[in-house]
Amino acid sequence: MNQQIYLDNAATTQMSDAVKAAMEPYFREKFGNASTGYRYGEEAKQAIEEARELIAETLEAKPSEIFFTSGGTESDNWAVKGIAGAYRNLGSHLITCNIEHHAVLNSCAYLERLGYRVTYLPVDGFGRVSPEEVRQAIAPDTILVTIMFGNNEVGTIEPIWQIGKIAKSEQILFHTDAVQAYGQVPISVRYYPVDLLSASAHKFHGPKGVGFLYVKEGVAIPSFINGGSQESGLRAGTENVPGIVGMGKAAELAHKNMRTRINREIKLRNYLIEKVFREIPRVKLNGHRTMRLPGNTNFCFEGIEGASLLILLEEEGICASGGSACNTGESRTSYVIEALGTEESYAPGTIRLTLSGETTRQEVDLAVDAIKRNVALLRESG
Repeated sequence: MNQQIYLDNAATTQMSDAVKAAMEPYFREKFGNASTGYRYGEEAKQAIEEARELIAETLEAKPSEIFFTSGGTESDNWAVKGIAGAYRNLGSHLITCNIEHHAVLNSCAYLERLGYRVTYLPVDGFGRVSPEEVRQAIAPDTILVTIMFGNNEVGTIEPIWQIGKIAKSEQILFHTDAVQAYGQVPISVRYYPVDLLSASAHKFHGPKGVGFLYVKEGVAIPSFINGGSQESGLRAGTENVPGIVGMGKAAELAHKNMRTRINREIKLRNYLIEKVFREIPRVKLNGHRTMRLPGNTNFCFEGIEGASLLILLEEEGICASGGSACNTGESRTSYVIEALGTEESYAPGTIRLTLSGETTRQEVDLAVDAIKRNVALLRESG
């Protein structure tokens, strides 16, 4: 196995050298606790606030609206459960969709066990939620709509602006899980009418174990982790200073020349899609053809098991996945693929290939050649 081709950037991205360099001083030289008052603590506190300002700037938000967490899962849990608790006196109904990340779906299931009511909207064959169905699902006791910005498996971008406008017109709070989208596409909270937004650093070349939750000024949300007074008293615990610094640097780099990078990724993504369809018969593209995240592709190959194809690809040094990294090890067809109504002869043969700004055309060519060869092998042996 000579080549190593990484095509699973939706699972995690490689941390950039610049991010690593920004973090390094805060492991040893500037090791202080940000809650202390002497020099080491002040250095750490200043670094945290600089990262907060950087991230707020990328969203056109206020620094006071950015709260640091351990990642996307915590941010989603905090948003969904926190709003449900804070606004229980106004109602107990939430609206989401059936292809959300499990961090949202399982939070909603938890709330149902506490007596809340949740509407799980379907998606169309491209994975898109209908804004009109959101409108129709709103009830007098609806307190939160939570719809992801871009799907983690099939890459479909949801009509967030339209849904947000509907929620705003009905005075209902709107949360979006933007873990796959933040750092990949431009997001401004001045344009998108969202009240809460989740993100995770390792999806945009930052470190693992750190993320943030944007909470619009005026939205009441309780502390999710009780303890000290960190994060304006809303998220207790000693801050992960190196991680926060790294995320701030990664956010800055992700938004620098973003348009140029997006254009490059879209061209390479489209080249990948066209090459697969040109060279491999009986294949389907999952998700919307154009309204999708720049680096995401997701295919179903008829008559094979995707898990077997992934094993063969890994033996050739190609890293891909069957869908969400959080569901690795599950043998059943992805719930996202099922929600799209994919035919039974195609659904088991699903693989996801996700690109980054570092992916090359040569890597794409080698990957498609390997997929073509191994799909044929599996069909012959099956």
